[in-house]
Amino acid sequence: MAALVDLNEWDATPEDKDLELVDGVLHLAAAPTPREQKARSRLAYWLDEQLPDDLVAFHNVDVVIDSSNRPTVRKPDVVVVTAEAADRNPKRFTAEDVVLAVEIVSPGSERVDRVTKPMQYAKAGIAHYWLVELGDPISLTAFELVDGIYKLVEDGVGEVRLSRPAPLAFDLDALTRRR
Repeated sequence: MAALVDLNEWDATPEDKDLELVDGVLHLAAAPTPREQKARSRLAYWLDEQLPDDLVAFHNVDVVIDSSNRPTVRKPDVVVVTAEAADRNPKRFTAEDVVLAVEIVSPGSERVDRVTKPMQYAKAGIAHYWLVELGDPISLTAFELVDGIYKLVEDGVGEVRLSRPAPLAFDLDALTRRR
């Protein structure tokens, strides 16, 4: 049986880890492919450029989903947090700080990104969840938390315009382009 890890022990793990903490147990997260890394950094940049001043985008940061004695810390591919939370410069964000969590589906993460994480994010009260599929074509599906459950609000391929959590426009096909 795996030994339970608390948040202090989690803080002692290497920062460049591809680990997540789920119910107090360390889990090796699927390593992002170079294509996913490109999409992750590009999407975070595009979001940050378009978001209003009270919201900030990050990629590859820890988010405490549950801080109980069996904590869960996830590392969404991209998050949007309040500027107030960003200005605190925390070691990790809390679910309350997060306005949007984005997961980019990669080989090995399909079930976790499509089923497990949305359930955890919804339970933690994260208002918006996006799922990006790097297939052909690249697609984005946007969900909004309604009565504790994520409801589909927008989706698209190619050039997309979204209204939540702010007015945004992206060319999804450019997410993984070399330049």
